[in-house]
Amino acid sequence: MKIINQWFSSESVSEGHPDKLCDRISDKILDFYLSKDKNSRVACETMASHKDLYVSAEIKSSYKPSGKEIKEEVLSLIKNTIYETGYSKDWQYDPEKIKYRLHLDTQSPYIAQGVNTGGAGDQGIMFGYASDETEEYMPFAMSYANKILERYASLRKSGEIKNAGPDAKSQVSVWYNSKGEPEKIGSVVLSVQHNRKVTKDGKNINEEFRNELYEKVIKPVCGEYFENENMQNIYINPTGSFLLGGPAADTGLTGRKIVVDTYGGMAPHGGGAFSGKDPSKVDRSAAYMARYAAKNLVENGYCRKCLIQVAYAIGVEKPLSIMVNSFDTGDTSDENLAKIVSENFDFRPKAIIERLDLLKPVYYDTAAYGHFGRNLFSWEKKTAIAVKA
Repeated sequence: MKIINQWFSSESVSEGHPDKLCDRISDKILDFYLSKDKNSRVACETMASHKDLYVSAEIKSSYKPSGKEIKEEVLSLIKNTIYETGYSKDWQYDPEKIKYRLHLDTQSPYIAQGVNTGGAGDQGIMFGYASDETEEYMPFAMSYANKILERYASLRKSGEIKNAGPDAKSQVSVWYNSKGEPEKIGSVVLSVQHNRKVTKDGKNINEEFRNELYEKVIKPVCGEYFENENMQNIYINPTGSFLLGGPAADTGLTGRKIVVDTYGGMAPHGGGAFSGKDPSKVDRSAAYMARYAAKNLVENGYCRKCLIQVAYAIGVEKPLSIMVNSFDTGDTSDENLAKIVSENFDFRPKAIIERLDLLKPVYYDTAAYGHFGRNLFSWEKKTAIAVKA
């Protein structure tokens, strides 16, 4: 996407958002199985709705304790994740009072027969994207929306910001100039869950809390890009108060924040979610590989922006197509860039898993603040590219 003389906005949500909590639970269960058997196949979905929490998963693993034992282990993982996210009876979501419903079944043999031979776990299209507009090679608005919430979470957990809850959302609007470069931030939205100690009338947060969020969270992250120093376009809890959050307020579901997980709308998304899926599912692993290839084309100077699309058929090892779009920012044609990608990045599922070392239990950390743009992950590392096209 090329934007000139226009605003572009992206949003993010915190780890305590009900959908993100479900992502975290699903990825915690995935990591648990990979820690027991690195070749485990897992497809895990979670739904949290008020005082009910459902987990439904298809699993193929050499780790096979009794049904009672595994349910107890999984239940412990879920409770710990809820506590780690920041929920308790103080935030109207008590892990000890939730009704848990676990359905753990085996993977379909008809899926397994295609994956066992090295083929893709499903058909579908995946995208990877990178841009040199931020040091993380991510779209500006998405990068800063995530940074706001990461800072908020850090200050909330450390106790520097008190009376603040786990559920939060952010949004950043950035102006792209005539060169298509991000130039300034025009508005920021930050909505955070809180308790009654910071409300002035039961309907609105007090000015002290509002100013604290601005001074400690928004300004340190975004201040240098503001058009001015006033708070005219800074919207903090614009509805007034946010006393009830998380699953106590809204139903959460795994995989419902795929744009937040990726590029904030700056690049397409194939439609498949990431969380709860082991790397045999190309929805996840091929999207990571596409990001890896796109980022390395940009980071190595082949282009300033890069979008890669890859397509698969279930059970088929090689991708059906690979497309590269540099948005006219490359020093060679997109056709040549596609050849460079094909010759330097092997998109067969087993090759992706091996190159990116995806059989390790690393997925819980992906389940909040974006799957891309953080050096925690192998698909964010720089690699040399041999020019053969």
